[in-house]
Amino acid sequence: MTNYAKASVHPSELREFQDNQTGTHIYQLTNDTSINHNLYFLTSSFTPDQRHLIFTSYRSGKSNFFKLEFPNGDIVQLTDADDIHGYSGVISKDGTELFYTQADAIKAIHLDTLEERVLAEFPDGSLGECSVSADERYIVTAMKRDDKSHITVTATDGSGGDVIYTSPDQTIIHPQFHPKHPDLIAYSGDPAPRMWTIKRDGTQNLSLYQHDNNEFLVHETFLGALDELIVTHWPYALRRMSLETLRMQTIADFNAWHIASNRDGTKVLCDTVHPDIGLRLVDVETGEHTPICYPQSSSSGSQWKTDRYALAEDWAAAQQSGDREKSLSWMEMKVDTVYGPQWTHPHPSFSPDETAVVYTSDVSGHSQVYVAVIP
Repeated sequence: MTNYAKASVHPSELREFQDNQTGTHIYQLTNDTSINHNLYFLTSSFTPDQRHLIFTSYRSGKSNFFKLEFPNGDIVQLTDADDIHGYSGVISKDGTELFYTQADAIKAIHLDTLEERVLAEFPDGSLGECSVSADERYIVTAMKRDDKSHITVTATDGSGGDVIYTSPDQTIIHPQFHPKHPDLIAYSGDPAPRMWTIKRDGTQNLSLYQHDNNEFLVHETFLGALDELIVTHWPYALRRMSLETLRMQTIADFNAWHIASNRDGTKVLCDTVHPDIGLRLVDVETGEHTPICYPQSSSSGSQWKTDRYALAEDWAAAQQSGDREKSLSWMEMKVDTVYGPQWTHPHPSFSPDETAVVYTSDVSGHSQVYVAVIP
């Protein structure tokens, strides 16, 4: 039996093949009978030099972070702890640390020495994914505490963190710093209206677009370093919105799902489902999109077969009301069948040089981590 512990080293699990529809070269990086997935699609899973890739695996019996030398080097276990949020990890801009959340703490671990730092603690809070400001001085996370949703901002130097905003009536998810403006944060509210921005000090909280739960807007993120957002109008269209005029425009009419922009805002990477037409690369100017590969993951979640947000009756029908009420969002639920499980979704993201994409697929029977070279 394999022994897993912090700093334990394991051999490569690499398998290489060509996608049978596009011919794209694929690296399968994990091959374990457990849940394995890339970091969240709003961040790269590669270190900036692309020598290593960080992923989450449950092979130790719980969610922990691992590092592998790409493509066929050893796999090193980075963490060995309870309550690590497997989608919370963000690699520092110099590639030396991984920022992440563990229960009510925001932490950093050095990717070589494995020394850990506690940056802030929010007692009795449940924390979500991390996003790092353009100047890397701050980390923003969502938090649920006392049956309310909050936004927290924490200093990366370890000097502490603060709650900058508490929502009166929405769940807050996916807060993210603008790639260029270190004081601007976008975040999602649930239920509608979905799209918001707020300043790092908690001022200028602004709803960007008024709509109801029947206009299913999801997975918004910044369009490169431009002052624009991209968003999916599920399952109909990929849209863009100017943060200056708040004007919404359609980029392409198709079922773009989880979306990520390249740095200059000219291309959008996405996965698809219902129907699954593979990972697509979208030209922002023309709306044309071409396939990269076909992950063939199960892409679970009953709500994705509809065109509206999940309401209380949807969670009740799935018999998951209790878990949903206790968790920050469906991202933190033990088993979510309404919007997930998340590790069945490809969640593609670009490599730093934007020549490859990282994604997850359970086509083998277990969720594994893959890299596809963009044709």
